Amino acid sequence: MEDTLGGDRAAAEFPELFADLVRCETRLYNALNDRLRERHGIVTSQYEFLSYLRDHPGCRVADLAAEFAIGVGATSKGIDRLEKQGWAARRPNPADRRSSLLALTDDGARLVEEAEQTFTSGLARMLAGTLDAPSLSAVARALSTLRSALERDQVGTPAG
Repeated sequence: MEDTLGGDRAAAEFPELFADLVRCETRLYNALNDRLRERHGIVTSQYEFLSYLRDHPGCRVADLAAEFAIGVGATSKGIDRLEKQGWAARRPNPADRRSSLLALTDDGARLVEEAEQTFTSGLARMLAGTLDAPSLSAVARALSTLRSALERDQVGTPAG
């Protein structure tokens, strides 16, 4: 069976590619999780939510869920935890009474600004310390292309 990537050999490499992608993501996520928890008392998912809220003021839970390809229920629970800590708030949505608009609190804005340095320096140490600039650029382009295609085709989008 011939495929567009050069035949059976390429197809046979897909499981290994998948394993490498998933294991790299898991290890990077866990390492960042440890650094963020130790230095700021938050985990990677909280940092990502706070960062998204900072960069997208007035977004909805559904917007976050779509961005992170997770269910609306899990996203809402994550926002509940941020609200409980005083880092985020729900505001009435004047265009739709069934949804809320999300905002960072002043404490949440301070926290994400402080945590961003930890996050960015941790990523730089792990990625740039392993890959040279051309390799890092090539990986970034390839993953961006893959992500765009998956999002365009709504691959892996949760149902709820």
